Formats: sequence, C-alpha cells, structure tokens
Amino acid sequence: MVSEYDVVVIGSGPGGYVAAIRAGQLGLKTAIVEREPTERLGGTCLLRGCIPTKAMLHTADLVSEARHAEDFGVSVGKAEVNMEKMDEYRSRVIQKNAGGVKYLMKKNKVDVLFGHGRIAGKNKITVEGQDGKVTTVTTKHCVLATGSACLHLPFIKMDHERVIDSDDLLAMKDIPEHLVVIGAGAVGSEFASVFLRYGSEVTLIEMVDRLLPIEDREVSAEIEKSFKKQGMNVMTSSKVTEVKSDAKGVEIVVESSVDGKTASKTIKASHLLVATGRRAVTDDCGIDKTNIELEERGFVPVSEYMQTSEDWVYAIGDIVNTPALAHVASHEAVLAVNHLAGEEAHPINYEHVPNCTYASPEVASVGLTEEMARERGYDVRVGVFPFSAVGKAAILGQTEGFVKIVSETKYDEFLGLHIIGPRATELIAEGAVALELESTVAEILHTIHPHPTLSEAVGEAAHALYGAPIHI
Repeated sequence: MVSEYDVVVIGSGPGGYVAAIRAGQLGLKTAIVEREPTERLGGTCLLRGCIPTKAMLHTADLVSEARHAEDFGVSVGKAEVNMEKMDEYRSRVIQKNAGGVKYLMKKNKVDVLFGHGRIAGKNKITVEGQDGKVTTVTTKHCVLATGSACLHLPFIKMDHERVIDSDDLLAMKDIPEHLVVIGAGAVGSEFASVFLRYGSEVTLIEMVDRLLPIEDREVSAEIEKSFKKQGMNVMTSSKVTEVKSDAKGVEIVVESSVDGKTASKTIKASHLLVATGRRAVTDDCGIDKTNIELEERGFVPVSEYMQTSEDWVYAIGDIVNTPALAHVASHEAVLAVNHLAGEEAHPINYEHVPNCTYASPEVASVGLTEEMARERGYDVRVGVFPFSAVGKAAILGQTEGFVKIVSETKYDEFLGLHIIGPRATELIAEGAVALELESTVAEILHTIHPHPTLSEAVGEAAHALYGAPIHI
C-alpha cells in the first residue's frame, strides 16, 4: 500500500464508492476508507438500507401475489413468509452486491483501507483500524461521503428491542404482532407496507395531514385510501406524546387533531418503529481540523461542484443539504471527482431528482407537484389517467392508482410527473428524461408507447391533458 494519493474517499456508500470508481477511471491514484466492522463495502444503502429493504419488499410482493394466485389460474398452498428463509435470500443479495463493489475497486485500481477515516490536517488522512493501529496517508483531494444514521426523537427512549429504528427492524428474526410506525415518509411507508403483507397488524402515524408529504396531494390521498383498504390503521394529523415499553410490548399515547378538535388515545402494540428521518454523520471525521463550518442540522456547506471551503475537500451524499437519496449521492460523486480532476463538470438540478417509494402501491415522482407549480405562478394544466383503463395493469391484476402530468399553458412545458401504481418506480425515468430535455407535453403525446405496457398510462396522461384520452 502506498501512502500518497491523488484522492482519498471516506465512506463506501453509493456516493463514496462511485467517487472512487470515477477517480480510478480518470487515472487518479485513489483510496477508499470504510469503517464497517464486517469489512464490507457499500455503506448503509447496501448493507442496512435500500438493498435489504427492497429485498423484503419483493418478498412481500411475492407473498401477496401467491395469496391471489387463484385469480390467475394458479393453484398454490397457503402462502406465508418464512423469516429465516427471507433473511437468507436478503443476505445473498447483500453479499452479491457487496462483492460487486469490491470487484469494482480492484478493477479500477482503488486501494481499500478498512478503518475509521479522519481528516488530520491539510492533505492528511488518518485511518484507525479495529486493532487501534493508526495509519497516516497524504492526499491531494479528499471526498467526504460518510452518509447518515437513523434520527431518534429526544422524548422517546430507544431500547432497540420493542422501540426500534430501521436498523433494528432489519435485524429482527420474527414478524411483529402489531407494528406501530411513526413517520409516513418513504421509509415508514415502505416498512408499514412490508409488514402489513407479512401478516402484522400495522398502525401508521404521521404528524402532518397526509401520507408521503413531499408527494402530490392526489397521490397522498390515493395511497392512504389503498393502505386503509388493505387493512392498515392510518392516523394523520397525529403526534406521539408518550411512549412506555417493557418486555411484553409498547404503549403509545397519540394526540390527533380532527376538525379542529384534539383527542388522545393509547395504542398497545408489540413494537414501535421510529422512522422520522436520518441525521448527517459528520461527527468524528476530522472536520474540526479544517476551516469548514457546519450548517444547521450538521450539514457540510458545499459549492455547486460539491467543493467545501477547504478547496481540497469535497462533500457528497447525505452529509450535504440535498435530497438524501442514493442516486443523488452517486451523481454528486461523479460531479465532485470530475471537478477536482479538471474534467467537464455539470452541476445538478435538484428539481429533476426522482423520488421513489417502493410500497404497495408504488409511488414515484419527478419535478413540480400541481401545488408547487401554482405557487410559482404558472398557469397550470394537468392530465390524469387511471391504471384501471390500462390493459397491462389488468393483466397484472394491479389496477389501483394513476399517472398525473403537470404542465403549463404558455409553452406547454412539462413540469412534473407523478405516478402511483404498478411499477411506478420504473416508469418515472421517462419523466426524468423529459425534464432534462425540457420536453413539452405534446412531445410526450407524440412519443409511441408500446402496447401492452404500463408505460401507455404516461402517454394517455399526455392525451388527457389535451382533453382527449383514448381509452376512457
């Protein structure tokens, strides 16, 4: 191992490992530092976040389909989730992906340094191994990609057995009898959807007046309707005020506001999941050895090229105040490394970032919601088309939801795409491309969408915006 590098990346999540790959591709002598005790690469996303969660969701999809297999002419026995087998499957997926990241480091000649990486001064990085041994390396550039951790509420004591966070839930060996989830963002909604289909009683609590608060209001209303239809207990405009737990379970006091009146109730459950967000991990990474002054909530301030006030230090991913999404971190990684290497660098338009929630039904969006567009003064037009009128959705037996296009009248500019329904997280890419290319709705309308596919709903929504949908 050498001790002098062009780039040292601290953190090996989807931001960090992509930064290392890009640096290697550009011929820069690169090292990546990772403190994961199991000495695996991939960060929270791969080991305890996106990948294992989506594996659990796939199991939920399969068991749900199996329970309705007779509707499609397939006879099967009783369908239920075997948590031990599910965990084996999930672990295989994690190991395969972690192995893939390891291979990519080798392919791109990136040195992997396991240990706790810290900035130790100008162009210096220390790596403290699990044995306590400290190694110092020098580098022309450092990319901080230390990610995020579960955010806990100060008035709720986490015992990590009955009162848990998402990390704890992923380690559970049994299906909770009654899971209460605080927070109806993507994480909370996904876990609520998973365990509802696994067989748990599920109560989902959200402080504001709707689920998935960042999404279009019509989408929020539709997923709440679907969750309730599936048997989930949904409480909006509600906040948890007190939590008590013991070996037998949890008691949660919830205060709800309905029609201007406040009422309180106590819920008894087996487990409480706190899914109220994540916090930037910027402590103990050596920022105090630089002139970088953290923003509120611990974010690292950066330029449009991800460069900090220390010109040799860049920061990407969940530690900067941008959407905390894996695909955002990866794009920021390429941007940062291109910039430090003197290559052409394109700043990110964060309004073009797709959001995805892999619940059942799936939700995805990109661009402006109808409400946001009106607030910005656009003369707004919308086109909505239901999946119930799409042949492929009928084939799949998944006809809930709709596609909604947001546009404006002056130039027919495409402003946003909002989807709730089957494969929404795959279909949203069309909207992302349309935004990046500054497409009009007419151009989407004139694009031939293959039949029979779910993507036809996007084309039909464009027709609907012009008042002439074909299939309804």
